[in-house]
Amino acid sequence: MYLSAYKYLGHIIPSVFNQTQKLNFILGSNFNFVISMAGIYLHIPFCAKKCIYCDFHFSTKVKNNIDAMTKKMIEEIKHRKWELENEKINSIYFGGGTPSLLKKVHLTKFFEEFQAFNINEIKEITMEVNPDDISTQNLSLWKSVGINRLSIGIQSLDDMQLKWMNRSHNSKQNTNAIQLAKKAGFNNISIDLIYGIPKMSNKDWEEQLDEIKKWDIQHISAYCLTVENKTALMYSVNKGKTLMPDEETQSEQFKILSNKLSSFGFEHYEISNFSKPNYRAIHNSSYWDRKKYVGIGPSAHSFDGKTRRWNIANNKTYLDSHFYEKNWYEEENLNQKDQWNELVLTKLRTIDGINKMELLRFGEIDHAFKEKIDSFVKLKWINEKENSIILTLEGRLRADHIASELFK
Repeated sequence: MYLSAYKYLGHIIPSVFNQTQKLNFILGSNFNFVISMAGIYLHIPFCAKKCIYCDFHFSTKVKNNIDAMTKKMIEEIKHRKWELENEKINSIYFGGGTPSLLKKVHLTKFFEEFQAFNINEIKEITMEVNPDDISTQNLSLWKSVGINRLSIGIQSLDDMQLKWMNRSHNSKQNTNAIQLAKKAGFNNISIDLIYGIPKMSNKDWEEQLDEIKKWDIQHISAYCLTVENKTALMYSVNKGKTLMPDEETQSEQFKILSNKLSSFGFEHYEISNFSKPNYRAIHNSSYWDRKKYVGIGPSAHSFDGKTRRWNIANNKTYLDSHFYEKNWYEEENLNQKDQWNELVLTKLRTIDGINKMELLRFGEIDHAFKEKIDSFVKLKWINEKENSIILTLEGRLRADHIASELFK
């Protein structure tokens, strides 16, 4: 089931070519198709504490390192400014980690540096925040520097679930955070949710979604809990302390999610993402649409239309790096086969599906491909239109399998 991956598209597994392993979010396409609106992603690699499921790159050693990291990331922005000098910046995204740990001095420095880019037509500046970091003072700061969209890590409305996940907030703080953000004038609010949690019944999940309806927010990203390598959750599962729900339960909760949010007026525009009309995430949509972006900070990824690159996922090594050398990142040039596979992988996740005419740019739609499409149509996993291939709800439950079958 290709729903899990508690991943954001700013964190990309470097290779798409191990087609038999679980495929997370891979970016890339032909340079000729990159629309001239670019994004900037900043990975803030610090958290106050570690959640049981998280395998993102970050450190809990915040106090003495955040100043140095901000300085180094600004140095990287200066070093790579030429990559976006002819681009209009459409979005900026502060991800992590926990960007809401940044203080005024850090944000001010970042936004001063952004002035070197063409940001006159920027539409979206997002910051990922934890509910316990939301206060009247912080909301005022974030608005004052130019942040106009919040992505709030709610994860659950159940205190027992939040405690089990080792989250640093409770359900009351969740509700208060939404109320404070709306009162402060934020009218583009997204929240993260997790389903497929051990011992969470379908009824529990429905009740949480019903409660969220009352919040009147604009966007929801929902991910199935996944057992990632080298996490506390994996250790607990391997020791027999935690029993994960079966795939049938995960699938049922995904269907509940999609059907309920659709009835609430949300568009299910990407496997894990739902929005009210005109509130699709601009920055994350650029990944699925293969637009150009630059990722700043340790473990951050970048894409220029023909090359993907990813910074080293080690804070100390990153801080000690000299940007005129090339030992602080790796990169991969995309051939036509890569571009075909990545187009299939990214576009299949979306409500618009794969455009056949675009696919033809990267290779022939041969008889074997057509046979596979026909078989998925018969299974009611795909709706095929004249120029597009779109997953059904049942197909979305099997998106990884379907994508791998359509790879070159």
